[in-house]
Amino acid sequence: MGYSDDKKRGSQSSTKRSNEHPFHDYYDDSKQQTSPPSVGTSASAGPPPLPARQPSTVHRSATSSTTHNSVRTSYAPLRDDYREVYRDLTQIYKRKIRPLETTYNFEGFHSAPLTDSDILAKPMVLLLGQYSTGKTTFIKHLIESDYPGSHIGVEPTTDRFVAVMNGSEPRVIPGNAAAVSADLPFRGLDRFGQAFLTRFQVSQCPNPLLENLTLIDTPGILAGDKQRVERGYDFTKTIEWFAQRSDLILLFFDSHKLDISDEFKSSIFALKGHEEKVRVILNKSDMVDQQQLMRVYGALMWSLGKVIQTPEVMRVYLASFWLHKPANSFEDCRALLEKEQADLLKDLRDLPRNAAIRKVNEIVKRARLARVHAYIIGHLRKEMPAVFGKKSRQRELIANMQTEFLKVQQLYSVPAGDFPNVTAFRQSLEAYRFENFARISQPILSVAEEALSHDLPKIMRRFPQYNPLLELSQKNPFLGPPEVFNVLNSNSKGDIPPSYWHFSSVDKASSQPIFLSLNPIEGKINGSTAKPYLMSTGLSVELLARIWTLADWTCDGYLSEDEFAVAMHLIRAVESGGEQALPESLPQSMLP
Repeated sequence: MGYSDDKKRGSQSSTKRSNEHPFHDYYDDSKQQTSPPSVGTSASAGPPPLPARQPSTVHRSATSSTTHNSVRTSYAPLRDDYREVYRDLTQIYKRKIRPLETTYNFEGFHSAPLTDSDILAKPMVLLLGQYSTGKTTFIKHLIESDYPGSHIGVEPTTDRFVAVMNGSEPRVIPGNAAAVSADLPFRGLDRFGQAFLTRFQVSQCPNPLLENLTLIDTPGILAGDKQRVERGYDFTKTIEWFAQRSDLILLFFDSHKLDISDEFKSSIFALKGHEEKVRVILNKSDMVDQQQLMRVYGALMWSLGKVIQTPEVMRVYLASFWLHKPANSFEDCRALLEKEQADLLKDLRDLPRNAAIRKVNEIVKRARLARVHAYIIGHLRKEMPAVFGKKSRQRELIANMQTEFLKVQQLYSVPAGDFPNVTAFRQSLEAYRFENFARISQPILSVAEEALSHDLPKIMRRFPQYNPLLELSQKNPFLGPPEVFNVLNSNSKGDIPPSYWHFSSVDKASSQPIFLSLNPIEGKINGSTAKPYLMSTGLSVELLARIWTLADWTCDGYLSEDEFAVAMHLIRAVESGGEQALPESLPQSMLP
């Protein structure tokens, strides 16, 4: 279990070469080359075909280590900026939002107050699905190793919740110890009792990917009430607890197992309010041919439509994660599966950056919910009589809770969508005596309102507008070691007329079809997608690196349609006037 020293050194040296030079694939270590081959040589064979969005990582094999290393090295450590954001967010919650929750019994109706470890925790990915759909295999595929306590089989093998985390050495922390550890974000799990904690463990192993992620493997969901009763704990409530704290929720389906059991259905219902986190994976998609895959995909969408009552279509990824690819797999949809799987891996790579924003979003949601809860509790306390008839009045208020919600909505101008579920709220009220509720306290509410209107928006403005997790070579795919480049000190723009350096001169009509053919994602293309096409122009790597820097004026490592059009415009300038035609910086007139 874990990595040997030799494998660690090999992985580190490979990662170092990748970060030092984006053209390491062109190099032969035995020849100790110090410069990439000329672009003209590769261009003479004709322009390369349009590339896929990401390298293929569909299955593991003895020859796939390079691909997996490229996936793993893209997980950079979190920047100190984000750590400061987490610390400030923790202080805002403890000083301005948590007092509102504790004053008005928020824990008894919704969830326990957050701890420091909850807010400072690494992004969490929850894996949910029926047995033998590939959840554990997916984790092993990502971390490229076993983890303590992992079992794989065609029968139900994972009988417990397993939190796969990074650690200095492989070890297992039992559930009771994990639930009391201040360093782990699982202190709230003790509410589910001993029956659950004996079915929960933390598996730690040294892994670069786990430095920024925590993966939650769950027991395979079976059909029937018997399995639900024999668990000894409320499985659905446990899923709801993890869903609230997860940054991404992956629902796994097998291409040969599309049925949704009662327990699976109730677990999906527990994800209500977290739909933006949910992704569906149709695993083992290469075990059916192309025609069958089309029908399986349609059947899955139909089944999900009956369970998930939302007008939007849920994102479904087609994938096949194998430790060893079966010999009877179909290859007619391999290109499609590679693109789908690359999109899924991109979501995982973006988690460390997006998780910080999502933490703020969750705190905002929680503060809004706590504010409405305070209004309701304060209103119920106000409606109680001073001396006689308290029990009958409480029963009356509970029975007419929908009417009381409307009164609160009109009195405090609360949006209707912020109110809790009436039925669940009634059930929680049965455990309380309304005369013991706190009255409306304007100072406490004002402090929480200040956090919502001032402190939390201020934190949002501190997030960088670019992706800080991109390596320098990812932001500019042509950028290599400094000694490779020829320094361009000329400010001359050749014989090109001044009007050429206006955006109105950019020929977007000719560049748009090329841009669309590169399969942009959310209106942008990354460096690995654009690089082969731009290299087919025959310009040197040094010039293309300079052109990319000029065209990527947002400095986010991606090219929009306008930025790509400007890049093509600069390429034509070099073809007409030589490398001295490039400006030192992009003129303001070139911005759209």
